Amino acid sequence: MDYESGEIEARWQKYWVENQVYKTSNDTSKPKYYVLDMFPYPSGAGLHVGHPMGYIASDIFARYKRLQGYNVLHPMGYDAFGLPAEQYAIQTGVHPAVSTNQNIDFYRKQLDNLGFSFDWSRSVNTSDPNYYKWTQHIFLKLFGHYYNNETNKATAIEELIAVFEQEGNASVNAASSQEAIFSAAEWRAYSPKEQDDVLMNYRLAYRKVGFVNWCEELGTVLANDEVKDGVSERGGFPVIKRPMRQWALRITAYAERLLEGLDQVDFSEALKTQQRNWIGRSEGAKLFFDLKGHDGAIEVFTTRPDTVFGATFMVLAPEHDLVNQITTPEQKEAIEAYQKYANSRSERDRMADVKSITGAFTGAYAINPFTGKEIPVWIADYVLIGYGTGAIMAVPSGDERDHRFATHFELDIVQVVDQSAHEGAGIGDKVGVMMNSDFLDGMPVKEAILAAIKEIETKKIGEGKVNYRLRDANFSRQRYWGEPFPVKYDKDGVAHAETQLPLELPTLDNFKPTSEGKAPLARATDWVTQGDMTREIDTMPGFAGSSWYFLRYMDPTNEAEPFSKEAVNYWKEVDLYVGGAEHAVGHLMYSRFWHKFMYDLGMVPTREPYKKLVNQGMLQGVIEFLYMLKEKQNGKSVFISADKLAEYEGQETTQIPVHIDFVVDYGKESSYLNEEGIKKFRAWRPDYTDVLFVTNEAGHVVTNSEIGKISKSKFNVINPDTVIQEHGTDCFRMYEMFLGPLEDSKPWDTKGITGVSKFLRKFWNLFHKDGAWMVSNEKASAEELKILHTAIKKVNQDIANFSFNTCIAHFMVATNDLKKVNCNKREILEMMVVLMAPFAPFLTEELWHKLGNEGSVHANAVYPKHDDAHLVQNTITYPVCINGKKRAMATFAADANKDAIEKEALSIEEVQKWIDGKTIRKVIVVPKRMVNIVI
Repeated sequence: MDYESGEIEARWQKYWVENQVYKTSNDTSKPKYYVLDMFPYPSGAGLHVGHPMGYIASDIFARYKRLQGYNVLHPMGYDAFGLPAEQYAIQTGVHPAVSTNQNIDFYRKQLDNLGFSFDWSRSVNTSDPNYYKWTQHIFLKLFGHYYNNETNKATAIEELIAVFEQEGNASVNAASSQEAIFSAAEWRAYSPKEQDDVLMNYRLAYRKVGFVNWCEELGTVLANDEVKDGVSERGGFPVIKRPMRQWALRITAYAERLLEGLDQVDFSEALKTQQRNWIGRSEGAKLFFDLKGHDGAIEVFTTRPDTVFGATFMVLAPEHDLVNQITTPEQKEAIEAYQKYANSRSERDRMADVKSITGAFTGAYAINPFTGKEIPVWIADYVLIGYGTGAIMAVPSGDERDHRFATHFELDIVQVVDQSAHEGAGIGDKVGVMMNSDFLDGMPVKEAILAAIKEIETKKIGEGKVNYRLRDANFSRQRYWGEPFPVKYDKDGVAHAETQLPLELPTLDNFKPTSEGKAPLARATDWVTQGDMTREIDTMPGFAGSSWYFLRYMDPTNEAEPFSKEAVNYWKEVDLYVGGAEHAVGHLMYSRFWHKFMYDLGMVPTREPYKKLVNQGMLQGVIEFLYMLKEKQNGKSVFISADKLAEYEGQETTQIPVHIDFVVDYGKESSYLNEEGIKKFRAWRPDYTDVLFVTNEAGHVVTNSEIGKISKSKFNVINPDTVIQEHGTDCFRMYEMFLGPLEDSKPWDTKGITGVSKFLRKFWNLFHKDGAWMVSNEKASAEELKILHTAIKKVNQDIANFSFNTCIAHFMVATNDLKKVNCNKREILEMMVVLMAPFAPFLTEELWHKLGNEGSVHANAVYPKHDDAHLVQNTITYPVCINGKKRAMATFAADANKDAIEKEALSIEEVQKWIDGKTIRKVIVVPKRMVNIVI
């Protein structure tokens, strides 16, 4: 019987489903192991060959742990809300729910085709009301709690209200944006709206007015990483800064705990560094600069309060509230022009543009609280409203950007650090010595910082403070396709929680914002208006549902609560989380925050949601480019075969990506477009229909092949279904793992897949001869057992370290070695089947049953362990030479002495032919190397 992968895979896929082989129960009698993949978004494009890499790795490990006797939870679901489905609806009129469900069906077929051991009975879909009911429930919990700095945990808002009613807020130590101090009497005198506004300054889910990235064309707020060069990454539409009332989550309250938690998890150091940098903890002082001729002051945070003597000007973010208040009439026009300019730039661009020097003078002056000098107040886009206080004291002698700004605008520069005091000493060095700094003169920097903070607190113009770069999470989107906020407002604008969940999305057929710029839900007037109450028309962002989905998998059908205590106390946390490095900050940070909040409420038993995280590397593809002259010839674009470029030396060219389906020998050095490919290219790109193609002598246009990201925009997407159809799922799975270390990026190159295909057929042929089953029940030899147990030992070591590429190499070596000794013993081959089962689930299932076993290899077998006794070398094979030329091979006992080896070597029939009648001068035995008979 030949190895027919398609037939085998179809049979066992059906068997697994019918017998619920991968269905997981909360069986507390077994040790648990939770393997999780990062939540995929079901796009209409489906999976390309790069997507399954992490899924294959996690599936191998899940199968491995299951065979080790663990109760393995390995679920899959869909992060199904989001902007792509809404944009598709706007373009086509297809409701997002319809297109999303179609995409999910397509994804499911592709995932099943890859042979994954997911428990589909636990699947979740974030756009399903039965799921987002609980997302809304958790949001209301956040809305109903504040962060108590005394107990260092989330506390019910009712407890805070009770304190306000008894004593006001003077003694409250909480994470908040509340500035005013009020008494109990004042609190009780506040109107309901005033009380609601105060509480919003404490709640973990709260409303605030903030500057957001507004994209009119998309009709929504975009995150900073969705904006590039002032336009949206999706669609390239203009983005401006706009003040808007938004829901936010007070993740900053958990900043210190998010930092501390990184010491408890097994993440890569690179990922931990990313998270630490994102949180951005720094120690310093909060300091106030009074404004000349105005009430109020400018608040700044600085890590170097000792340099305050060198602060010669102030810089506010262009969006700062004080700008319009303090700008003089003479400077108003310049300030407004600059604000407009800054408004067109994304925060990412403003942060990245370190060389640009722009700004405008407000006409106002602040008072340096230490020198008493008047210093000018400027605005500049290198100061961001969302970072710190949105204002800085500029010290041009120490900060490079401040120095360039001061030099450009001819502002004062006062040296406050003696940089010659120590070789290489600078503003950030702890060895510098202060100068021009009054009472700080002569102090080492570290001492000067502490002395400055003490003086600031003595003067009551600020205080020592720990600051974080982390900002509260914007939680509102002006979209339709997202979770509705379970909040409604009375006639005074006071927020009230919805009592009936889920609050479902109303049905709409127009998904654009209204003409007034309101979110699409404003169109559902009957849904928005509830008597004298109105519902929130914003929806939650994509990360809402993905911030807790791993917990719902533990108890996905629970209708009474998000998950039961019994389920979460058994599964606890994710033991292995596999996903792309692109989620290293955003998703991981938010989900860790939600988890810590739920820990505070006693909903989960662990402080961290994930024990170990592995980021798989990116699978890169080959991008095929055509060379095109930048200058048209006779009004036509000209494409040139790569091997003809020398004839156009001196003329500039550009590269145009071409669809890989049109390319002959895709990915090879000889790749090219033939006549048919050129015809397809013209039909595909009608804007290039009337062009000239400069071909080579063969009539071909040779392309330029480069390694790059697999992307629709590069036209190099390869559907895994196509590869599977040709080579089989087991071959596809093993090939992707064989490409290199899991965490490395590597190129996809189908040239190597034939080697893996040949290996699988070679493994199959260990069990068959000329298509007939030939497995023997004879006892295995010592050599065969050694081959087997060597493989078992190496694979167990490497699979535990996620070194799947070397595991496959061990399978190949063992298969070759078993083939050499003509091994067909059940004792050996059955263990090889189990050893390879996590990697090639279909092939091994077929062989397991052909060996006469009941049930599934993936549910009924036990992963083998090596026996050191079989790894001991009992014999040694020596080449036997006559006068240095090998004439025979002989195997001797490993402990045989020289005399015994010499005697047995001389008795070998093949050796006797060469020494017959000749005088043996001597016999040389080189231990464990060779025997040489000198005649």
